[in-house]
Amino acid sequence: MSDLNVVFGTGPLGLAVMRELRRRGRRVRMINRSSRVTFPKDPQTEVGGVNAADPAQTREVCEGATVVYHCVGLPYPRWPEFPAIAAAIVEGAGATGAKLVYGDNLYMYGAVEVPMTEDLPYVATTKKGGIRAAIARSLLDAHQAGKVRVAIGRGSDFFGPFAADAAMMGSRVFGRALAGKSAQVVGDPNRLHTYTFIEDFGKALVTLGEREEALGRAWHVPSPPPMTTRQFVEAVYQMLGKQPRISRLPNLAIALAGLFDGNAKELKEMLYQFERDFVMDSSRFEKAFGTQPTPVDQALGATLEWYRRPGS
Repeated sequence: MSDLNVVFGTGPLGLAVMRELRRRGRRVRMINRSSRVTFPKDPQTEVGGVNAADPAQTREVCEGATVVYHCVGLPYPRWPEFPAIAAAIVEGAGATGAKLVYGDNLYMYGAVEVPMTEDLPYVATTKKGGIRAAIARSLLDAHQAGKVRVAIGRGSDFFGPFAADAAMMGSRVFGRALAGKSAQVVGDPNRLHTYTFIEDFGKALVTLGEREEALGRAWHVPSPPPMTTRQFVEAVYQMLGKQPRISRLPNLAIALAGLFDGNAKELKEMLYQFERDFVMDSSRFEKAFGTQPTPVDQALGATLEWYRRPGS
């Protein structure tokens, strides 16, 4: 039986899945649009470049796979492309009989006042929340129809290796802390927030690909207990032996940046996540699969170690 695993997306989440698959001795085929890579190659890892929105191309690169991972990330202005990509990856995984594991976020739940569990309805009123909700429904519908076996893993805002400029807890926190500058955050830094370590996210998706009982539903991936953004930033500076320094980007500055930058413009509708408590409950996954999140200090230490590497 083949042990080939195909990973669509070579961003932070796709690379975390790749690292976990390598640790488990699996063959990996990494797929992006260009076939360019930013990670060390090894004999167990192939790299290919395809248009993930083309069903013919996804069927070709999924040939021989036992599990396909959808970890494609796009900048906000390109999010309308996501449904076509998801549909094509369903075609690719379904054609070869592989399981499909989708790396998702929490946008579909909308601005809720309670800790988020997998049982919450999809009531988002944002454009991007609507896109995520529609994709999740389409994948679970494909599972119910017998077209492809699907499991969904959802994480909150992530941090860790390769989660740099695009991550809220990326270069604007870790990179600036290492440079002796103030960390830059959005929203109210005193609100509780769940932050997901990218290595835990990758490990969780691989677990979902291995376990039959994971299929046909969404799971919140193991994440540390919620903490305020201020506490998160302070912990980073304390690990460096530095006095914490934090600056909040005013909403007006984000709005003005949106006049010239598509990502900043699209960020506006998602700011609610940082202006109120934003808490994800991952206890269902942890109980079902006996997995715990990496302790925060260990996760922060590993992230700082990555940022210290040349070229990070």
